[in-house]
This record gives sequence, C-alpha cells and structure tokens, in this order.
Amino acid sequence: MEPVIIVLIILVVLVFIALIKTIQVIPQASAAIVERFGRYTRTLNAGLNIVVPFIDTIRNRIDLREQVVPFPPQPVITQDNLVVNIDTVIYYQVTDARAATYEVASYIQAIEQLTVTTLRNIIGGMDLERTLTSREEINAALRGVLDEATGKWGIRVNRVELKAIEPPTSIQDSMEKQMRADRDKRAAILQAEGVRQSEILRAEGEKQSQILRAEGEAKAAALRAEGEAQAVRTVFEAIHAGDPDQKLLSYQYLQMLPKIAEGDANKLWIVPSEIGDALKGLSGAMGNFGGLGGGSGGNGGASGGGVPAQERREKPSID
Repeated sequence: MEPVIIVLIILVVLVFIALIKTIQVIPQASAAIVERFGRYTRTLNAGLNIVVPFIDTIRNRIDLREQVVPFPPQPVITQDNLVVNIDTVIYYQVTDARAATYEVASYIQAIEQLTVTTLRNIIGGMDLERTLTSREEINAALRGVLDEATGKWGIRVNRVELKAIEPPTSIQDSMEKQMRADRDKRAAILQAEGVRQSEILRAEGEKQSQILRAEGEAKAAALRAEGEAQAVRTVFEAIHAGDPDQKLLSYQYLQMLPKIAEGDANKLWIVPSEIGDALKGLSGAMGNFGGLGGGSGGNGGASGGGVPAQERREKPSID
C-alpha cells in the first residue's frame, strides 16, 4: 500500500504544479511574452490567462507604465572646443511588448547610447553660451531623434530633459566675473539715470518756479500801476471837482519841492521854469493877506529875483 500512496502523492503534486503553470495572472499595466518550444506564440495582457503547462513558457514580463531613467553625466565638446558635462533624464513607455523583447537586446542600454551620441552631435554644433541658453531646443532635438529611432523597438519617448549642464571650473569662474561686471554696469547705469532724472526734475521745478515768480511779479506790478493810475485819476477828479485857484496850486507846488530834493545822493536838482509863476502867485497871496497895498512891490520883489526858465542849483548841505 505504501508505494501506491507515494504514487498518488506524486500525482497530486504534479497536478498542482500543472495547475499553477496553466493559470497565469498578469497585473494591470503589464504584459507577458509566451513562447512555445522557444518560438513566440502570443502576448498575455492584464488579467487571468491560460497556457499549456510544460509546453508554453513565459519569456518576459514587461511593465507598460511610463518609466523614468536618469543617465550619468556625459562629457560633450561644444563648437568652441569646451568640454561640458550634461546629465539627461529620459521619460519613455513600452507600447509593444513583443518588439521591445525581440527587436533589441536591451532597450535601456540602447536608449542611453543613442542619447549620448545624439547629444554630442547636437552640442557639437553649438557654442557654450548657446548651449547654456538653449535647453528647450536641445530637448526637442533629442526627443525627435530618440522617438524616431525607438519606434521600431516598441518604445515611445515622451520627454527628454537636461538635468544639468556643467562647464569647466575655469569657465564658471570667468562667467561669474562677467555676470558680476554686468550687474555692476547695470547698477551704475541705473544710478546715472536716476541722477540725470533727478537733475532734470529739479531744473524743471526751478524753471517753473521762476516762471510763476515772474508772472506773480508782473501781475503785482500791473496791479500796483493800476492802483497808482486809479489814485491819480481820483486826485485829478477831486482837484477838478474842487475848482482850485492859482494860489492853492502855487502853494501845493511849493510843498512838493522838498520831496524833489530828498535823498543823500541828490547833489543837484532842477528848478522848473514854472517855479517863477508859482512864486509870483504865492507872493501876491501873502501880500493880500498881510494888507500890504504894494502889490506891485510884491510882484516886483518876485520878479526882481529874475528866476530863469530852468536853473541848476546845488542842494544845500544840512549840517
């Protein structure tokens, strides 16, 4: 009985193994390549799949999700013979599991080498300055070449990014000095522009102030002249309204003579010819007021002085 039990146990184990090999569960976003006697048969998609045990074998399981692969820094020579190290990151996705398995031995290594050679061709036609400022252009060129080359491998390159571009240390120092000099230059230019604008605004302010001051003085002078003219008109009208006689006018004329001689700088002053008529009128008025009948003597005294038409006299000094 014991040999029979052993055989039964062996059969149960073989059936269990066969069932395990028959039922294949493929996870979501994955695929499996099935070979029968070493030849490709079909591709298993996600879910429960049945295969022939001991005849069909699973060659490869491939992840169909988008993958991110960073590549180590690669030395690249620019057009101006400078060596720069460039780090790249590739975003790719397997679209055909069969092609990715049979069309290329190792698609990761193939993508890496293709990226390096393409990157060297692109950077070799650019100088350092353009390389540092043309990341989008380099990314687009790399993606175009990789997508075209990897299409037959069943791989789609979604994005290519340059993670870092590192020029030599000496070039970095020179670039830093140049950028510092450019910043100092821009700061000096901005400061000069500020001083210039400030001077312009100050000059415009002074100009406007002088214009307003001149306009104010002109208006003040005009108002002053208008006031004086109005005062003269008022006095003139009052004099004419009062109908003054020759005696009053002569007296007022004599009262104005001291004002003519006012001021320390006036050494000489001019006696108008009308002063004689004023003195005659005043002398006659004083003679009539004092009861002196010799009107002719008063006139003679006034006329005897022989006042000339215009005479220059030196102003008497006041001790």
